[in-house]
Amino acid sequence: MIRTDEKSPKQKQNIKFDLNSYLKEHQELVEVALDKSIIPAKPEKIYEAMRYSLLAGGKRLRPILCLASCKLMGGTLSMAMPTACALEMIHTMSLIHDDLPAMDNDDYRRGKLTNHKVYGDDIAILAGDGLLAYAFEYVATETKDVPTDRLIKVIAKLGRTVGPAGLVGGQVLDLESEGRTDITAEVLSFIHTHKTGALLETSVVSGAILAGASEDDIAKLSKYAQNIGLAFQIVDDILDITATDEQLGKTAGKDLVAQKATYPSIWGLEKSQEQAQNLINDAMAQLESYGKNADPLIAIAEFIVTRNH
Repeated sequence: MIRTDEKSPKQKQNIKFDLNSYLKEHQELVEVALDKSIIPAKPEKIYEAMRYSLLAGGKRLRPILCLASCKLMGGTLSMAMPTACALEMIHTMSLIHDDLPAMDNDDYRRGKLTNHKVYGDDIAILAGDGLLAYAFEYVATETKDVPTDRLIKVIAKLGRTVGPAGLVGGQVLDLESEGRTDITAEVLSFIHTHKTGALLETSVVSGAILAGASEDDIAKLSKYAQNIGLAFQIVDDILDITATDEQLGKTAGKDLVAQKATYPSIWGLEKSQEQAQNLINDAMAQLESYGKNADPLIAIAEFIVTRNH
């Protein structure tokens, strides 16, 4: 008897990858791991402040990219999860500090009051510091079944990503560029390649390193990540103009008020959208040799350029 509900091989090939289900499933795994990663202790206030921002929600894109690249290279979710959590701790630290009055001075993040609005500037700074330090401890102590040389590479990459060659350097140049009218697209790309793109790249590459990827694989994934990182920031700049506070989960139009150079202010909206799409196309081209196994990373790239929040 022929079963009419079974799909032919050709039909199976044509089934579109379900990104929403993939993100939901992996987001839930990450949320559970993050909740377990920081256990409240004394002094209670600092742990409460760290958990307040770490567990405030979001797509968990960086941890999921780490898990996806590890799986693509033959690794397991369990071997990458500590690094995935550490990446979210580092990202959360950057958001806490970025929202401070001395930086972007924002009142809302992910639809909730920012850390300093709840706990004060002093505790917010310390909560960010605590998350940053703990991220490295967590990777070093919780990663299992990974050779030491790979683990050291990941820890070194995390350090470089946060420091003056990465996030900190990009933030400094971003602050120095406020109010200036002579910022070029090249300078803006330098800022965001370091401030935003570096952590996205490390998210992808660290997962691959943990799984023992070859240098050729790492080079392809690095290029993929650099492109989606820059596209991510271009789309962020577009959304700051076109989206509402509710869609963003934070105050819209802040870049314009702060007189920050953005891609739309240099290129206009239409060209900015074209450039973002070109970067995503190039990113996806890096993954062609992996076939269907790269579907999660390809779908994430497409999501970045089509998102509205």
